[in-house]
Amino acid sequence: MSKFPSIYPGPPFYLFNGHLETIVPSLYRKIEGITYIREKISTPDGDFLNLDWSKVGSDRLLIVSHGLEGDSERHYVRGLAKLFNQHQVDVLGWNNRTCGGEMNLQPILYHHGSSYDLETTIEYVLGLGKYREIFLAGISMGGAQTLNYLGKKGEDLPTEIKKAAVYSTPCNLPSSAATLKEKRNRFYKNRFLGKLKIKMRLKAEQYPNLIDLDLLEKVNDFDTFDTHFTAKIHGFKDAQDFYQSVSPDQRMHNIPVPTLIVNALNDPLLGPECYPVKLVEKKNELILETPKRGGHTGFIWKGQEFTWVEHRLLHFLL
Repeated sequence: MSKFPSIYPGPPFYLFNGHLETIVPSLYRKIEGITYIREKISTPDGDFLNLDWSKVGSDRLLIVSHGLEGDSERHYVRGLAKLFNQHQVDVLGWNNRTCGGEMNLQPILYHHGSSYDLETTIEYVLGLGKYREIFLAGISMGGAQTLNYLGKKGEDLPTEIKKAAVYSTPCNLPSSAATLKEKRNRFYKNRFLGKLKIKMRLKAEQYPNLIDLDLLEKVNDFDTFDTHFTAKIHGFKDAQDFYQSVSPDQRMHNIPVPTLIVNALNDPLLGPECYPVKLVEKKNELILETPKRGGHTGFIWKGQEFTWVEHRLLHFLL
């Protein structure tokens, strides 16, 4: 495995703040050379998940969970797939409900705490009887799902799962949600809300009495959206109940395997409580790294195909 700097050396000069470090890779970074094999599996509640495989014939597997309104085609999933494939590890990028190019069947969609779909994916993989070692990676919301899964399973975690690593992850969801109220983050708020509103309109076609379309058109903030739509559909009281209930730091103390968390200090979508320093000090299995730069799912490494954080995950997990 090639050497790389253990401390992020920083982005190219033209990415001179956290917003550019976040937005430019999201819009323009491309990873070529990955062709997925798609497989559709059933969920216990009569729905389905789309799994995208990139295989090299290994008995080791990396399972990657994507971010909010992302999918397996996002640059950060394809980047990990290509890098780990080069090191003889199979990769599975699973798609949350509605994120794999198809609208799902049930009224529910997905959220930061819907680790039950990650569990369904893992149980399916274990049933194949092929992989002796499994590693988990999560980016942003996918990181929250990964931490929630690990914490919920605790000592019942399958023995095949050896390590996990997440980055740009809202360890405290109320703190992260609060950043979307800030004027400087209006771009992200509008982008996420716009995409989620489209999903809700499609869901209303399936379940006409489920969605108040008139209210949906008036929504322009996440507290309102999550109270009247996310919380209502998924069985929470309101936005604050939802944020608190699915916040990973509620159960991270139960994580039983070595788990790396990489959160940049200039990440525009992470509030102060998303850097769980005190929790990590008490929990040997958790390793928290907080580079000064990196933005949200950025970490571009000048002159390199893969980001610094992708290399960091590789060196930690393998």
